[in-house]
Amino acid sequence: MSKVDLSPRPVEAMSPRQLERRKHLIRAAIDLVAEIGVERVQMKQVSERSGVALGTTYRYFSSKDHLLAAAVSDWRGMLMTDLAAELRGSPVPLGGTDRVVRFVHRGMRAFQRQPHLAHLLVAVTVSTDPFASEAVDEMGNAGRASLLAVMPQVPAAARSVVPHIIDAAWQSELVAWVTGRSTLGDAYLRLEEVIRVVLAPYAAA
Repeated sequence: MSKVDLSPRPVEAMSPRQLERRKHLIRAAIDLVAEIGVERVQMKQVSERSGVALGTTYRYFSSKDHLLAAAVSDWRGMLMTDLAAELRGSPVPLGGTDRVVRFVHRGMRAFQRQPHLAHLLVAVTVSTDPFASEAVDEMGNAGRASLLAVMPQVPAAARSVVPHIIDAAWQSELVAWVTGRSTLGDAYLRLEEVIRVVLAPYAAA
């Protein structure tokens, strides 16, 4: 007898109605995390808040970790898009390095306003759920692409390394702040120092 495939449906294979249902689940998960914290959120609560049956919820997300990883990935993706749009609309033109510093600092402020989501981001990065890990990898790729978009001065030969260094520093400072080992002010200063050191060779460009 062949085994039943219990893998969640891939996003690219979803119909418009299914994508809408997935959107409701992610919105409900983000709202619940913001209200009560990561640890207290349960799949049943997300199901009830979203209006999607619990059994159906598991067709979209294999576990709580998978759901929360996908949710914070979507939230951070929208945050990055908003930050990039804000920089493009800024009345004060910024140099390359200053633009990246402002981008990262504004991102940290967003997590300051939503501390439960900062805890969520840190929590999902250590999940062993394979589908959660996929969502975390996608979030990392999208984050580095967003960083690249605000640092056009970086040459092609360094465009895979530079955003990786800055994103890794950003994640490290977020972990230090969430776990109480650092203040947000210290995180801002260290991130700015890392960004300026990493981008110094390309400043003339």
